[in-house]
Amino acid sequence: MSGEVLSQSEIDALLAALSTGEMDAEELKKEEAGKKVKVYDFKRALRFSKDQIRSLIRIHENFARLLTTFFSAQLRTYVQISVASADQIPYEEFIRSIPKMTILNVFEVPPLDGHILMEVNPNIAYAMLDRIMGGRGSSINKVDNLTEIETKIMSNLFEKAFSNLRDAWESVAEIDPILAEFEVNPQFLQMVSPNDTVVVISLNTQVADSSGMINICIPHMVLEPIMPRLSVHYWMQTQQKERLPQEIAALEKRIKSTQLPIIAELGTSTITIQEFLQLDVGDVIQLDQTIQQPLIVKVDDIPKYIGQPGKVNKRLAVQIIDVIRREEENDD
Repeated sequence: MSGEVLSQSEIDALLAALSTGEMDAEELKKEEAGKKVKVYDFKRALRFSKDQIRSLIRIHENFARLLTTFFSAQLRTYVQISVASADQIPYEEFIRSIPKMTILNVFEVPPLDGHILMEVNPNIAYAMLDRIMGGRGSSINKVDNLTEIETKIMSNLFEKAFSNLRDAWESVAEIDPILAEFEVNPQFLQMVSPNDTVVVISLNTQVADSSGMINICIPHMVLEPIMPRLSVHYWMQTQQKERLPQEIAALEKRIKSTQLPIIAELGTSTITIQEFLQLDVGDVIQLDQTIQQPLIVKVDDIPKYIGQPGKVNKRLAVQIIDVIRREEENDD
């Protein structure tokens, strides 16, 4: 029996059929106990787990927020972008689902192999182009005859926009998106074989009064090297990687050789600008502490020690006589 919910009228009809003998309860039990066969379509091979799909959605939700900020600043108008869905489908099915003439940006993402595709609906693309050219953001779909200037403006805009993917992916992989190709006809675009699995993240996009979709198509082969990082165990991992002994020794050596500025402050004084302008050779400035009082020794302008002046081998020196505790630092 199927797992769908029956209405009250269907339940009444089923009970009536059982009571009149039209249906045999024993046969229904045998049918229920029989082997269940689940249909599997090998053309739609599922390469990503639900956990990995959720991770990709989280990454691209962050990407959508970055795009919203970027386009709002570039276009100086209302822009709202959010994740609508994330599906894994054959590449051929994705190509059939997008318009015959659209805006296609193909990016390389080194050090990962392969390409990532960003498809922008022409309604959105022309609204953005109109805003950049000083218009109100109206959309005129004439993607089949883009001029060289329009192509250059659009490719530059989307190349800068897609660079935000670097920040969205930084917790998983260090990538460097580079625009490799700008195309308008998906039939001329063959990134992977038709049956290869791709993840398509669809972004709902609103630019002024125009709305449409931006689709990010990521082939499985691109993500394959970093698939373990898309699991929940990677995201929730809290244990820190233990450093090797030689790494710890090298770090200690570098810290010990770091130079710090140390200042022994003899005292301070406050004078007026008039007095400062009248200073001359031989004049004496009276400090606010006597020679019997200890000196404050500062490390990188932070009071750390109490010392007293003296000489070592005929050179001026400061002897540390006490350490300033945290409470004393706060009092200063």
